[in-house]
Amino acid sequence: MKLRLPGGLRWLYPGMQIKRWVLLSLASMGVFVLGLLEVIGAERVRRLYELLPKSPTARGVIVSLAMILGIFGFGLGLNRLVRSIARGVAPGRREKPSDMIFRTRLLERGPRVVALGGGTGLSTLLRGLKEKTANITAVVTVMDDGGSSGRLRAELDVLPPGDVRNCILALAADEERMAELLQHRFRGGGELAGHSLGNLLLVGLEQATGGFDRAIEAMSQVLAIRGEVLPATLTKTHLVARMEDGERLEGESRISADPRRIEEIALAAENVKPYEKVLEAISRADLILLGPGSLFTSIIPNLLVDGISDEIEKAPAEKMLVANLMTQPGETDGFTLCDHLRVLDQYISVRSFDSILVNDALPPKEILAGYQEERAAPVEDDIRDDNEYGLTVIRADLIGTAQLEGKLTVKHDPKKLARAIVENSRAFSHHQASP
Repeated sequence: MKLRLPGGLRWLYPGMQIKRWVLLSLASMGVFVLGLLEVIGAERVRRLYELLPKSPTARGVIVSLAMILGIFGFGLGLNRLVRSIARGVAPGRREKPSDMIFRTRLLERGPRVVALGGGTGLSTLLRGLKEKTANITAVVTVMDDGGSSGRLRAELDVLPPGDVRNCILALAADEERMAELLQHRFRGGGELAGHSLGNLLLVGLEQATGGFDRAIEAMSQVLAIRGEVLPATLTKTHLVARMEDGERLEGESRISADPRRIEEIALAAENVKPYEKVLEAISRADLILLGPGSLFTSIIPNLLVDGISDEIEKAPAEKMLVANLMTQPGETDGFTLCDHLRVLDQYISVRSFDSILVNDALPPKEILAGYQEERAAPVEDDIRDDNEYGLTVIRADLIGTAQLEGKLTVKHDPKKLARAIVENSRAFSHHQASP
């Protein structure tokens, strides 16, 4: 149940930690007045008292007005002080200070959520979840070798920054303004052409701070994100796929572009160590979310890092899978929902999860026509309520659309997805996190 209070009354919401300081201020003012009276002296106070009219009614009116003006002045001064501080801390935010504090306090009390994935699926999930809890840890795959990230890997021997950049932006307090800047891609014919400003910033911060993890922390602080973004590993490695005819391909971009069915996916390096904070976050989580995202190149790569799948399986947290909306050409052509689970079960025990969130709405027909030309289709929901994995199946309308590279595409709607997670998870029902 969501509690909605008028903006003027939100200072009174339990747990806001505002009332105690107001009461302390009033009590302190009362003590100050007592001390002031002692300094003035009883005789002078009596003279001031004698200046009041003799009529009890007139005295009552004057005293009432004085108290009202005093309370009003105290409240106005406090309000202006909070506004000045809020504008200094969060310049450009048009949200009322009371609403800002109300939202921040509630979000801080939300459950600890760990979301694993990569690509646009994870950033979409984060975009909605940040309005429900501030205690989010995004674990991002760092195996990409295509586009701007791939070029930076090859030229500077760095971890791919693209997916990390998208997740940081998704969790930013002022995402719209920052995304417009950091998603900008350089034009022209020089070496910078095609690179995004955010990717270059992350790589520059890595060189300046001495580590990719410290670069992420620095950029996260600058953008004042809600939660944290962690790379699954700091080891530089690539994906290796064994195709249906036995041939092995290395590199995410080559694997995604190949039309043959993938039989197995692995990492090029052996014994890839996880980033230590990832295992800690998983062990402390209240809710673990896996998906949405490309099955072989976004979701499973996180599970290939040593210890991550084992840590998820043994974690006491509630665990939820988020099913994909569409099949992906070159990866999951013709896959049904059960096909996705069958493959996933080879890398982590699907039975260790509590539930799966499945879309039950169809995308607009005009958009589907474009997907059919690319050999993609909505993922068929063929999982039964009494399925072999013991998963609770949650069905909801999760359909949304987004412009991607100038084309209207089907994506999870961030608000619908977050709402479905909140309404169907025990972790959120135990926390009053939804404003």
